[in-house]
Amino acid sequence: MKDLEFKLNSTNIHPNSEIKGMISVSYPGRYDGVVINTQILDSNEHIIYKSYNGKKISQNVSRLFINKDVMPDDKAEFTALIDFEPSQEYEVKFRVSIIEQHKEIESQIIFAKYSV
Repeated sequence: MKDLEFKLNSTNIHPNSEIKGMISVSYPGRYDGVVINTQILDSNEHIIYKSYNGKKISQNVSRLFINKDVMPDDKAEFTALIDFEPSQEYEVKFRVSIIEQHKEIESQIIFAKYSV
């Protein structure tokens, strides 16, 4: 098993539909947490993270850090959405990284499609 497993509930995303992601860390060393960076390619728009591990996020953040202390069994789940009306199909890049002392240990990338 890899040190980092990352999955999305779907790689076909539509406006205002909930995006769910699951992260599992099996890194044997000490780490601080995981960070999720998302980019909607060829766009100035952002994804909005709504919650992680059942905890609501009050402000709109486009980059999400989840501390290891709030990851029971080294697992995390998050929800997010994209709320702009797309005029074309966009590619969305999700990049999850394990962070240890401000350094990236390992990362995984998933590409999704965003359209009407």
